[in-house]
Amino acid sequence: MGRRGSKQFASYSIIGLSCALIDIGVLNGLLLAFPTRDNTLLTVFNTIAYTAAILNSYYWNSRYTFNVNKTKKQFAGFITQAIVSLFIANGVFIGGLWLIEQAQLLPGWLETNTAKGLSMLLSSLSSFFFMKWFVFRR
Repeated sequence: MGRRGSKQFASYSIIGLSCALIDIGVLNGLLLAFPTRDNTLLTVFNTIAYTAAILNSYYWNSRYTFNVNKTKKQFAGFITQAIVSLFIANGVFIGGLWLIEQAQLLPGWLETNTAKGLSMLLSSLSSFFFMKWFVFRR
């Protein structure tokens, strides 16, 4: 990845932690206010949480990680990668939740948060590579 790529990944990771806190915080806030096990509603909640985190990500990553002047083309690319990453996030979240529920080893809130953690990890990794190689490419 090179020195520059390593610095970008480190910056992306720090910003990613703030995004993760927003993502999981919004999801748990919604679940606290509106408890549910319905997959459709969980997908809606996950989409809302993901959207809040991705907006935070765009602002900070465009400014610090990739240090670029924002253009309409980059924003369109960012939205495209965000939609692809959202599909990954929702697929892993619902699929992971189903798998974890089958094991019946964890309480419901821990099942949800474990699936959310897996979702955030995989969508975040895909998002980094989309942004580095397609959206904010120099």
